[in-house]
Amino acid sequence: MVAQIVIGVAVLALLIYRQLRTRPVNASGLRVAAIIGVIGLVETYQFLQQHHPGAVTYAALLGSLALSAVFGVLRAATVRIWLQDGQPWSRGSWITAALWIVALAVHLGYDALVAGHGRDNVGAATIVLYLAVSLAIQRVIVRLRAQRLQSGSVQNSGRPGMLRT
Repeated sequence: MVAQIVIGVAVLALLIYRQLRTRPVNASGLRVAAIIGVIGLVETYQFLQQHHPGAVTYAALLGSLALSAVFGVLRAATVRIWLQDGQPWSRGSWITAALWIVALAVHLGYDALVAGHGRDNVGAATIVLYLAVSLAIQRVIVRLRAQRLQSGSVQNSGRPGMLRT
C-alpha cells in the first residue's frame, strides 16, 4: 500500500509539473494519460485479484472514478489556452495544481469513507488509475476548447486567438 501511494504521489508531481509548463495542445497529453492508465489498470487488476473484493469495494472504485472525471472537468476550466502562429498552446495555473492535490485527497478520503480504514485500501491501489482518468477527461476538454479556438479564429480572420473559451 505504501508503495502505491508513493507511486501515485510521484505521478501526481509529474502531472503538476507538466501542467504548469507552457505546452502546445496536441495528442501527447492523451498518450501520457493512456500510459498512466495502463499502469493504473494493471495495479487495479492485481489488487482485485489479491483481495477478492465485495460490492462496497466496487462501489468505492466506481464512485472514485466518477469523482476523478468531475475533477478533470474542473481543472480543464482553469487551463489557459491561446493561439500562437496558428498553434494552440496551454498552461495550467496554480488553481490547476491545487485542484490536482485536492483531487488526490478527495480520492483517498472518499475511499476511507466508503470502504473504511484498513479494509481493502482500494483507494491506495487505484491512485494511478484515478489520476489517469482525471487527466484524460481534462485533456479531452482542453483539446476541444483548443479546436474551438482555432476554428473561431479562422472564422474571425484578422483576430486570431481573441476568442475566449
